[in-house]
Amino acid sequence: AAEKTRSFTRLFPAAKFETELPPVETAEPALEDVIYDSVRGWTAHLGPTTASLVARLSGIPAAEIEKTFLRLEAAGLILRGNFSPELPSDETQWSERRLLARIHRLTVGKLRKQIEPVTAATFMRWLFRWQHVAPGSQLLGERGTLESLRQLQGFEVSANAWERSVLARRVGNYDPKFLDQLSLTGAVGWGRLSPHPATLEASAGGQRRVVPTSVAPITFFIREDSDWMTSMSTARHSDPDSAAASRGLSPVAREVHALLKQRGASFFADIVRGTGKLKSEVETALWELVTAGLITADSFDNLRSLIDPKRRSGHGHGKTSRPRHNAGRWTLLFVDPPQERGKQIEAAAKMLLNRYGVIFRDLLARESVVPTWRELLIALRRLEDRGEIRGGRFVAGFTGEQFALPVAVESLRALRNMEPKGETITVSAADPLNLVGIIVPGERVPAISGHTVSFKDGVAVAHPEPSRSSASIAVAGD
Repeated sequence: AAEKTRSFTRLFPAAKFETELPPVETAEPALEDVIYDSVRGWTAHLGPTTASLVARLSGIPAAEIEKTFLRLEAAGLILRGNFSPELPSDETQWSERRLLARIHRLTVGKLRKQIEPVTAATFMRWLFRWQHVAPGSQLLGERGTLESLRQLQGFEVSANAWERSVLARRVGNYDPKFLDQLSLTGAVGWGRLSPHPATLEASAGGQRRVVPTSVAPITFFIREDSDWMTSMSTARHSDPDSAAASRGLSPVAREVHALLKQRGASFFADIVRGTGKLKSEVETALWELVTAGLITADSFDNLRSLIDPKRRSGHGHGKTSRPRHNAGRWTLLFVDPPQERGKQIEAAAKMLLNRYGVIFRDLLARESVVPTWRELLIALRRLEDRGEIRGGRFVAGFTGEQFALPVAVESLRALRNMEPKGETITVSAADPLNLVGIIVPGERVPAISGHTVSFKDGVAVAHPEPSRSSASIAVAGD
């Protein structure tokens, strides 16, 4: 500009003007200020750039531009990072802050428009493969069991349904020793995380009792990946001396609970000797504490021994006999949650994405130990801004924002182009994939382990109600 004659001459002292211009600037500008204004102007229009690129365009030495970039960064006007693959990878990339935010918004909007939503039936077909239930997609061995538990952690299922109805469908040739080994080595933990009603309220005629039952909801958690266990899930364990911790328990259960608080992890025989109670009384007390969500054990076989009536009655002789209680220890259920609430919520969001691949508010109707959707939404938007997940419209027919893992988007898109093959899949009503009345149309089926739900090509149409003697509910469709 003509009024910048002094600045231009300061920047390029060898320049000669065809027509002499009268100086408008009253004072002689400093060279570093002239370079600062020039480079700031370039960054406002170039988008992501490098010092060498600005040097070629402006004629200013690259070393001076690097210094100016640092000044602009300190002033909060530009950001450094890795923004464009078209720029040299061996140079630091820079971008003006507001321009970068505008580019980001346009990029996110473009990515969301690229995705064509699938039907709910197609999404169900895809979920059966994502969770390794569809034929040919099962996992194998101890490693497969760990991978399945990593995907299902945080979802509560009846204690007696986990192995028979959930893990056995996802792990080929499932063997209970897989789960026991993972538990004994400390890779996996288990317990009830949702509060028992008896620990929250008292009935009009007195306190509600915790009744030991094999259908008590429990879940698994990967110990090294348990940040999702929010303070909401573990608050009642943080103060084991509180009245709420023992509310609704029988006197023997309270005594066993007090012993575990005092001594720490203990074997069954030590608990019997420490309390002076009968073995049958201690068994009932332990089962009661598991149902209340207050204790866990080294091995899942500890719980299996309480659920299995043959183990409790000591049936079996010779080679077929099994010890009434194994060598695993019982202990209070507690996992230290991280200090930052934001970290907990982000971990919960990642856990749900790992379970479903695609998540939205309606899909989480059966989740019992996750943060509110409002909290999750903030974390999910943050993950999208970082480029870790995708936002958009993935499943048609549902309102609100939807988010997905990039690999899930690609596999869902591939399945959309595959013709249905008339495949029928049956799962337990307690399984996380019982989404009738939630994702696919139909009357919701109670999450009872003895009931089943059948899908044909992901479509669910209720059949006539079966007889009362039947222990299953079939749901199928064309």
